[in-house]
Amino acid sequence: MKTSLLALVLTLSSATAADLKPLMAQPDQVVLQDDFSKAGPLEKTRWGPRQGTQWVIADGVLLGKPSSAEYRAKRKDHFGYEPRISSPATPAQCIAQFSVRFSGGSETPIAPFIELGHHICRLHLTKNGVEMLADHESVKVAEAREFKFEPGKWYHVMAELKGEEAVVQFADGPTLYAKHAIFAKPVESGGNGLGIAGPKDGSVELDNVTLWSVKAEEQVSWAAKRVTLPKLEPVPFAKTKGKAKAE
Repeated sequence: MKTSLLALVLTLSSATAADLKPLMAQPDQVVLQDDFSKAGPLEKTRWGPRQGTQWVIADGVLLGKPSSAEYRAKRKDHFGYEPRISSPATPAQCIAQFSVRFSGGSETPIAPFIELGHHICRLHLTKNGVEMLADHESVKVAEAREFKFEPGKWYHVMAELKGEEAVVQFADGPTLYAKHAIFAKPVESGGNGLGIAGPKDGSVELDNVTLWSVKAEEQVSWAAKRVTLPKLEPVPFAKTKGKAKAE
């Protein structure tokens, strides 16, 4: 009974994605809102499975699994070992609020990850912490080593991309901030928008997604808030490491 009561208290006290509020950008228009309460096929204008990975709305979430053996047999690269999806509805400058859970499988030098813009701003979750990577994963621009990735745990996230700045908040976790010129550049590669990739041979559950466009004006409190956030001197990667990560 004591254990059950403690679990209930912890559940009630845990923050959700809805508890997170934008720090930098002012939301303008809602461009996508999805709680996956209705089963059915995915709309291509809203969600784009990548690398042949398999996605379905089931039990109130968007569930992703790796590609099939048949798909892999026909490929020379991009085999779809990690379930991947992106939302082409995402504005280039945006606020994204969502909950995600990665289960099973194994970490890789690339995945699991969350990104805004393909290879533009990517968060790599690892057992050694979370790191924010920019410009085709060629440079690390932020990190939170204390925030260890836990398979099977729901992560509630709010991510903001505006101009050359990015802010990502985790409920009951860290806030990562970075500034990089690539954040303000248009994206021309495939898989644009909010993107998710799960562990190798694992699964992903995505829920309660809201995407906003943003106003030209930033939050009035942003200048004061910015100076309080941890900052990292950018750490460039060797070209060979960058290429290994850029998938």
